[in-house]
Parts: sequence; C-alpha cells; structure tokens
Amino acid sequence: MRTVVIPRRAKGINALLQQARRQNLIVRSPDGQEFILAEVNDFDREIELTRQNKELMALLDRRAKETQSVPLNEVKKRLGLA
Repeated sequence: MRTVVIPRRAKGINALLQQARRQNLIVRSPDGQEFILAEVNDFDREIELTRQNKELMALLDRRAKETQSVPLNEVKKRLGLA
C-alpha cells in the first residue's frame, strides 16, 4: 500500500476526507466500483465491528449480487430534478 498526499486545492477530495472524519464512507466511481474511505486509526476496529454486524453483512451480500444500476440521469428524472 502506498500513501498519496492530497493537495489543499483538491477541494472535492478534501470535502470527502472531512466527511470521513465524522463517519466512514463508501465512495462509488462512475463505473460502479466502490471504495471505503476511513480514518486509518479506526480502520481495524471498524472492520471487526462490521464483520459482527449481521444485518449489514446481509445487506452487503445482497448488494454484491445486484447486476443493474440506475444511471444518474434516470435518478434525476425520477426525482424531478432534470
């Protein structure tokens, strides 16, 4: 694993880091890949607690089996934002 230093001018990424200070995040890329953004100090404990959360693990199992997603434009239409 390597460390990447985020510059101050990267406002979008820094906003995500600020959110991750309060609560761990799942970040989804445009192609649907998901990543966990969590403070390193809490990460080992978070993994341990997550594995013990049967309801969350069941949700993740169901999500892993999903093959379809809804494009952002469709979501906006459904919510009346487009």
